Amino acid sequence: MIQSKIVSSMDKCFLDDTMASHRPVKSVSMLRNQHLSLQLAYTETDVAASHRHLVKVRVLGELAPYVRVRRVESVPVTLPVYPGRHDDNYLRTAPGLYPDVLMPLSYHGSVMVSCGQVRALWLDFEPKGALAAGDYETVVELYENTAEGEVVHTTQSVNIHIVGADLPENTLYVTQWFHCDCLAQYYHVESLSERHWEIIENFARTAAENGINLLLTPIFTPALDTYVGGERLTVQLIGITRNGADYTFDFSLLDRWIDMCDRVGIKYFEIAHLFTQWGAAHAPKIMATVDGEYRKIFGWETDATGEEYSTFLRTFLPAFLDHMKARGDDKRCLFHISDEPNATHLEQYSKSKAIVADILKDYIIMDALSNFEFYQQGVVKTPIPSSNHIKPFLDAKVPDLWTYYCCGQDTGVSNRFLAMPGARTRCIGLQFFKYDIAGFLQWGYNFYNNQGSHEEINPYLETCGEYFYEAGDGFSVYPAPDGTAYESMRILQFREGLEDCAAMKLAAETYGKDAVIAEVEKLMGEIRFDRCLRMPGMMLAVRDAINAMIERAL
Repeated sequence: MIQSKIVSSMDKCFLDDTMASHRPVKSVSMLRNQHLSLQLAYTETDVAASHRHLVKVRVLGELAPYVRVRRVESVPVTLPVYPGRHDDNYLRTAPGLYPDVLMPLSYHGSVMVSCGQVRALWLDFEPKGALAAGDYETVVELYENTAEGEVVHTTQSVNIHIVGADLPENTLYVTQWFHCDCLAQYYHVESLSERHWEIIENFARTAAENGINLLLTPIFTPALDTYVGGERLTVQLIGITRNGADYTFDFSLLDRWIDMCDRVGIKYFEIAHLFTQWGAAHAPKIMATVDGEYRKIFGWETDATGEEYSTFLRTFLPAFLDHMKARGDDKRCLFHISDEPNATHLEQYSKSKAIVADILKDYIIMDALSNFEFYQQGVVKTPIPSSNHIKPFLDAKVPDLWTYYCCGQDTGVSNRFLAMPGARTRCIGLQFFKYDIAGFLQWGYNFYNNQGSHEEINPYLETCGEYFYEAGDGFSVYPAPDGTAYESMRILQFREGLEDCAAMKLAAETYGKDAVIAEVEKLMGEIRFDRCLRMPGMMLAVRDAINAMIERAL
């Protein structure tokens, strides 16, 4: 006998689970233009039945035309946590198969049911404002056509309540670093070839659909996660010609990038770091045509504050800004000096920044860092502290504060590791709202390399970058065979967090911020960066309470 139940998008159905370990969702609310995800968990319990068989899936009800159905597939995880570095708010800590990647239905739209294995279908509801406010009973059936006629094996229903209000646009800057070189490598296409541009646009569109509105823009090949002395595949958008001491610049590929971003809905451009990672001591790899030869002119061997590179930057940046101003796009640009400097790098970072500070004085310069001294001494006006080091910055009431997480944020705080509960990933939206976070950064939208980018990896086999990071830290999407991106459960759970934050902002327009926080904290307790939810039911109850506030104000 097939058993099934509708569960939340935050549940993770492991193959060796029991159905009893997942609580059903009987009703849920959403705003008119919201994206809502649920899952249908299912299994075959009759050990006397065939060990596997195919059934079809269909959705019934007025919401049916607005539903997309995908299968949740598991991926191998060899490093779910760093040894000795985790709290008790993880689902599992042992290697194994973990559900994550969302793929199209196979077998011409059928579903394989396996005896003794709990699997899930991913259900996306996106009416895009086409339906009026009200209750919509939605039924999900598993059935098959036999010689004797249609047999319905199992039916599950959920009431979806649509609130007659629209979710406002997200106002946070959101970036997950977009690695163009990884796409060229995985698909074995020439860098910046026509096919590469098609793939880039596909992945950028998926990023924008999931709330990423700030895209890492490779004016130069980004100096990120590259071993000292090593190089990543060139993806430089700026054409450079050097004649003696003079430079000329070609911005045609940059223009193509901006036009592509406009098509897919990217609002801002995160200009690649002007100096190397972890200290700002060197130049990124920069290519130019010199005496008819296209070659590297700057890199690891270049002193960051030396005269040659300083002259280059002070020539290039004004030309770049002039071009962007002529387009009307300069204020869409945000700049970096160097990623993750620590206190020992403060002097070098300050010297490197001084080279460009006057030129970029009217623009946001921000960097991921966690030492308060950078802000305290005025070196960085827009620091991006990690979520587990954010308290001194909150205490100092840093205006327009950002935050980030990566592999180091494994205890207490939200993150998107495969081993974490989905509610833990999603609840960061509540934290964004309470603490007026202006922007969020995460380094791995599609990083398909191992540590230091020595070699590329297959993300379907290496979810932890060959023991580089806890599984899931390096990428939120998987490369599909056709050059598009398969979403992960985690990127959609984070998207839901962004939508929670936007819904809270909408409620605050009527009730005020403090009242919204009080309503949420009455249910879940204090909202803090170092306190995360575990149970999907609590996160759904919180969102329903926010939606109820919005509905009462209509």
